[in-house]
Amino acid sequence: MQPPATETAWPPARTAWFAAIVLMLANTLAFVDRQALALLVQPIKQDLGASDTAMSLLYGLSFTMFYVMVGLPVARLADRSNRRNIIAFSIFLWSIATAACGLARSFGTLFAARVAVGAGEGGLSPSAYSMLSDYFPRNKLAAAMGVYQMGIYLGGALALVLGGLIAGSIPPTSTVDLPLLGATKGWQFLFLLLGIPGILLSLLLLAVREPARRVSGGDQEVAPLSAFFRHLGGRKAAYFGIGLGFALMILVGNGTGAWIPAFFERRFGWSTAEIGAKYGLIVFFCGTSGALIGGFVASWLQGRGIARGNLWAAVFGFTVLIPITIAFPLMPTPELALALIGAMNFFAGFNFGGGLATLQELTPNRMRALVSAGYMLLINLVGATLGPTAVALVTDYWFRDPAALHYAISFTCAIASPLSLVCLLIGMAGVRRAQRQAELS
Repeated sequence: MQPPATETAWPPARTAWFAAIVLMLANTLAFVDRQALALLVQPIKQDLGASDTAMSLLYGLSFTMFYVMVGLPVARLADRSNRRNIIAFSIFLWSIATAACGLARSFGTLFAARVAVGAGEGGLSPSAYSMLSDYFPRNKLAAAMGVYQMGIYLGGALALVLGGLIAGSIPPTSTVDLPLLGATKGWQFLFLLLGIPGILLSLLLLAVREPARRVSGGDQEVAPLSAFFRHLGGRKAAYFGIGLGFALMILVGNGTGAWIPAFFERRFGWSTAEIGAKYGLIVFFCGTSGALIGGFVASWLQGRGIARGNLWAAVFGFTVLIPITIAFPLMPTPELALALIGAMNFFAGFNFGGGLATLQELTPNRMRALVSAGYMLLINLVGATLGPTAVALVTDYWFRDPAALHYAISFTCAIASPLSLVCLLIGMAGVRRAQRQAELS
C-alpha cells in the first residue's frame, strides 16, 4: 500500500495534467460507442425490426443493467487498491464488448453485448474521479474535472463524425464480406472498428502513475460501510440534491442525444452521413469548449473565495438550459435547431466540473470512489435509462407517431429541465449546511 500523501506533496503539474488527459481519452472512448449507437438507430431498427422503445432500452437499460451490479463493488475495490489498474482493465473489457456488438445477429445478442459494455465502463469514472482528487488541489480540481468531462463530447463528436464518414463509404444498411466473419452489415462493421482503439489505450494507461492518496488520521484505511452511510446520511440533502439534479440534466442530455440523429432524419430528411458531419462538429466544438470553460470558471470562482463557487457555475448552466432544451426540437429549420443544440451542448458541458469537484470535496478520500459510484449509478438509472426511454414512450404511446418525435423530445425536456435546477438548488443548500457543521465541529 502506498503511504499517504502529506499536505504539501501534490504531484508535479506536468504529471497531474498528463494523467487528466489520458483519463479524458478513456472517457472519450467510453462515449464513442454510446453516440455511435444513437447515430445508427434507424438502420439497426430497420435491420432488427425493433420499435423506438426497444431501441431506447438498447441505448440505456442494457448499459445500466450490469453497471448496477458491478459499479459499487468495483468502487469499493478502488477505495482500497490500485485505481489505475482497474481503469486499464475496464477499458480493455468494454473495448472487446464493443467489438462484440459488431458480431451480433439479433436484438438479443446485441443487447447482451451492450450489457458487457456497461460492465466495463462501470470501472472508469469512480476510479478516475478519485485519482483526480489526489492529483489536484481544491482550487484546480474543477478544472481537471472539466478536462475529464470533455471526453463526453469528444467521444460523441468522434462517433458522429467518423461514423458519418464511414457511413458515406459503407452505408449502415449495406453488406460487406469480411474475412472469417463473412457477410456483415455496415453498422456491424463500425462497431468492430470501434473496439480497436480501446485495446491500445488500455496499454497507454500503464504510463499513468497511481497517485498517493491524500488521507489523514482515520481516513488511512477503507471506511466501513456503516461509517459511509453515516457520512452520507449527515449530508443527504447535499449528496442527493446534487446527484438527482445532475441525473435529471443527464436525462435530458441522453434523452435528446439518443434521438437527435433520428430527429434530423425524420423531421428534415438528413442522411446518416450528413447528420454525422454537421451534428458531430457541433458536439465537438460546443461540448468540449463548454466542459473546459465551465471547469476553469468554477475553479476561478472557488479560487476567489466565493462560497460554493463550484456550484454557482452549475446553477447558471442549469438555468440557461431550461429554455434551450424545450425550444430546439420545435425550430422550423434544421439550422436553427442545430444552433440551439450547440448551445445546449455548451451549457451542459459547462456544469460538470464544478458539480463533480463539490462531491469530491464533501467526501473523505477512502469513500470517494464509492460515492462516485453511487453518483454514477444514480445518473445512469435516471439519466441513461429513463432519458431515451421517456422520449420513446411519449413518441410510441402518447403521440403514437414516429414523426412526432420532436414534440416528444420537447415535452420530456419541459418536465425534466426545470426539475433539475430545483434539485441542484436543494443540493446547494445542503452543501451550505454541511460546511457550517464542519466549521462548528
